[in-house]
This record gives sequence, C-alpha cells and structure tokens, in this order.
Amino acid sequence: MRELSVVITVMNEEANIAPLLAAVRSALHGMDYEVVFVDDGSTDRTIPEIKAHADGRTRLVELRKNYGQSTAMTAGIDHSTGRYIALIDGDLQNDPTDIPSMLELLKAEDWDVVAGHRRNRKDDMFLRKIPSNIANALIRRMTGVYIRDYGCTLKIFKREIAEELGLYGELHRFIPVLAKLQGARITQVDVKHHARLHGKSKYGINRTFKVMSDLLLMVFFRKYMQKPMHLFGTLGFMGFGLGALINLYLLGLKIAGQDIGGKPLLILGLMLLLGGIQLITIGIVAEIGMRTYFESQDKKTYTVRRVFDGNQ
Repeated sequence: MRELSVVITVMNEEANIAPLLAAVRSALHGMDYEVVFVDDGSTDRTIPEIKAHADGRTRLVELRKNYGQSTAMTAGIDHSTGRYIALIDGDLQNDPTDIPSMLELLKAEDWDVVAGHRRNRKDDMFLRKIPSNIANALIRRMTGVYIRDYGCTLKIFKREIAEELGLYGELHRFIPVLAKLQGARITQVDVKHHARLHGKSKYGINRTFKVMSDLLLMVFFRKYMQKPMHLFGTLGFMGFGLGALINLYLLGLKIAGQDIGGKPLLILGLMLLLGGIQLITIGIVAEIGMRTYFESQDKKTYTVRRVFDGNQ
C-alpha cells in the first residue's frame, strides 16, 4: 500500500497531461505516492498522452463513457491503494505543490479531511466567481458545514473517509457535507490557483440548477437521513391540522345555513387534508426504507473514530 494516492479525473485534457504529471512528480519527489488517472470518456488524445508519459507510479482507469466527475472520482478512489487520498483537477488550475503541506497538516493534527480554499482564484468574475460565492454562502447556510470554498477540487482525505463518501450524480461539490455526515473532522487551508492555459472548461452557468437540486438532497441527508418522519410527519400534521380547521370552519358555516359549495376555501381545506395524509404516509415509508437500508447491509447508524484500550 502506498502512503498517498493522487486521484485525477480528466476528460479531453490532452494538452495538460504532460505538464501536470511533471508538476506532480516534482512536488511529490521523495514521497511514497501513486497517480491514478480516471478518463471520463475523452474523445481526444488524453488516453494516449497518459500512456506515453506514465511511469511505475501511474495508473489509468478508462471509463466506458462519460459518467460525470462524481462517478469518476469514485472509480479513482476504488482503484487507489494509498492510506491517504488526494483529489486534484486535471486542468492545471490546482497546484500539486500544495499537497505535501496539506498532507502534513492532516497527519500532524489528526484531521480527517483537509480542503483547499482558492483565495486568489483565477477565473472569470461574473460567470464563475460571483455565482460560486453565492452558492458557497447558500450551502454553508443550509447545511451548517462552514467551508469557504466548496468548488475547490483539491482535498486530502484519510482513506476510510474517502471510501464511504457515496458520490453519486453530481455530489462531488458537496464532499465536505458528505464527509461531515460520517463525523469527519474537516479543516481548510489556502491553496494556489492558476488560470486555465489549455483546453476548455467543463463548467458553465447552467450547472446552477443542478447545484440547487443537489443542495436540497444534502439538506435532507444532513438533517433527516436517519429520521425522515421528523420532516414528512411534521409537514403532514401541519397540513392535516390546517385543513381540519378550515373544514371545521366551513362545517360551521354550513350548519348556519350558508352555501359553501362554491367557496375556494373548501378546495384548499380538502387539499391540505389529503396532502397531510400523503406526507405522513411518505414519512412512514421513508422510515421503513431507512431501516431497510441500514439493517439489510448490516450498516450502523453511527461511526467510530477510534477505540482506546487501556490495556494496550
């Protein structure tokens, strides 16, 4: 087993491969490391470039098609062997020289995750930096995980944390939240950031909607993963109660001789009643699903950092 695995996901980055490998080798000279490239469906010469510049420390994982960065990261972690795992972009915007100091901090102070913060980010102000700052503030507010820069790929993990992240869809943006769900201790340090010199960015303003939908999922995971009834049951009883009050009020009007058949309030009351019953039912089903998830796989609802035996 190596000490460190550097996982790099790439798609159509042919011009960046040689300088990136050279930078990694220079930065990690003297360390026990490996580089795991994951090609996520490149259509250019990225794969031949990796093979041409590979050495005994280089591994290439070729995916059959483009699955997305989250899935590619998972593949890289699965095919790595290091005790510690570093994630880094393949576009030369992250700087490998930050990795040794981040690894030293992780080991010296027993952090589970050390994340990078691009203090002097070299990206477009209006298309990248401002939307990113807004998204970071929103994620911090809604998840309670206070990381300054969720978009920085450069991170180092203990292996046990990286293996249990559960990266699906586009959840790589929420790695700190996923790690926090495991009880991970996370810190963040300033790292260098460079402007893209070769290739084309895979990110655009259209990813905002994906981030918002994934954020809702993260809020649910963070607050209600092990107690979904607390969310659906609360909303259900609120709706049911409000609907019952409306219908009782209308019943009083009916008894008083008024015509309630054409009142929109009647439709609202019935919708709240039925919606409340549905939400309560969804909560019960979600509770059953959650228990099935843990019990069928013999998963625990807790994680243990370490066990100390006084006899050792």
